[in-house]
Amino acid sequence: MIDPYDDNYFMKKALKEAQLAFEEGEVPVGALVVAKNRIIGRAHNLTERLNDVTAHAEMQAITSAANFIGGKYLTNCTLYVTLEPCQMCAGALYWSQISKIVYGAADLERGYKVMGTSLHPKTEVIGGVLEKESAELLKRFFIQRRNLN
Repeated sequence: MIDPYDDNYFMKKALKEAQLAFEEGEVPVGALVVAKNRIIGRAHNLTERLNDVTAHAEMQAITSAANFIGGKYLTNCTLYVTLEPCQMCAGALYWSQISKIVYGAADLERGYKVMGTSLHPKTEVIGGVLEKESAELLKRFFIQRRNLN
C-alpha cells in the first residue's frame, strides 16, 4: 500500500496531470499543491490552450490552491511538480511563501537554479523525486513533436 504521506505518492498524482498535458499537446508538466496531506490544487500546463505564456502548471496550481484556501499565502503547503520550476514560477512561489517544493526532473536550461532565481528563504526544496519518469515523459513529448514537424 502507498503511504499517502510519501512524496512519491503525490508526485505520481502530479505525473497524471503531466500525462493529461501530454495528451492535450501541452508540454507535459503537472503540479499539485498539498496541505495537511490533502490535494488543494492541481493543474497541468495550459499555455497552448489558453494562448498564455504564464499558464504553467505551477501558476495554475498556485491559483487553484489560493482560491481553495481563500488567501494568497501557501504557508504549510507543498508543491509537487514534475519539472523544476522556471524563474517565473519560482518568483510566484516566492511570493506565495510556499513551505516546500518537491520536483521531479531538473531543468538544466531554464530551471530557477540555473537562472539564479531565489525562492523564499523558508522554502524547503527536494529535487529528483520520480525524476526518471518525469524526464521520460518530457523526452517522449519532444521526440513526438519533432517527428510531427
